[in-house]
Amino acid sequence: MKLIIQIVLWIAIVFLGWSLYNSITSTTRFNKQKEERYTQVIAKLKDIKKAQLAHQDVTGSFTGNFDSLVRFIDTAKFAITQRRDSSYADEAKNKAYGLDPKEGGYFVDVIVVDTLGFAPVKDSLFPGSTRYKDMMSIPESDAKFELAAGKLDKSGIMYSVFEAKVSKDVVLNGLDKDMIVQEKQTNSVDGVNGTHIKVGSMNDIDTSGNWPKLYDAKDKQ
Repeated sequence: MKLIIQIVLWIAIVFLGWSLYNSITSTTRFNKQKEERYTQVIAKLKDIKKAQLAHQDVTGSFTGNFDSLVRFIDTAKFAITQRRDSSYADEAKNKAYGLDPKEGGYFVDVIVVDTLGFAPVKDSLFPGSTRYKDMMSIPESDAKFELAAGKLDKSGIMYSVFEAKVSKDVVLNGLDKDMIVQEKQTNSVDGVNGTHIKVGSMNDIDTSGNWPKLYDAKDKQ
């Protein structure tokens, strides 16, 4: 009986050890694959944000349609401007006080913006690259980002807003389901919080992404 108990205990120890090792390696493997996929998705969201900000700069608003956004990049141009200080005589005051502008008088200071030319948006944002034409597609998936745009009233002022997002279920498809459930509950300064990876917001004046700074640091390396 003693021998049997020892054998059973050893089997239990080996099983528990294997389970612990498998759990650790599975978590490590999941986190590695997750980070690789998140990096690709976030790179796309950064391109979408870049394109949307250019669209707002030129047209005054964001767009909720990817075809429209791609067409904008293909055809739109940035105005190249130059700002300079200038002034002009305030005729009303000079006349009221009997002053001659040539000998002093009142002048109004202004800033004049001169348009020097135009530069294609495509060349400014994506020089030598056409990746913007596929920025709506989720890497290694047939799915596409959800895109929305509109107006948000803040204290009586209307602001243009947009949001591009994708569910973590789509990004992590094929990985451990239990770990995906845990990942969707993430609430940490070092993690991508919430059920989606996104940039912008339809509920706030915000064009930032919900990923941690470590994903931005990779761009600088």
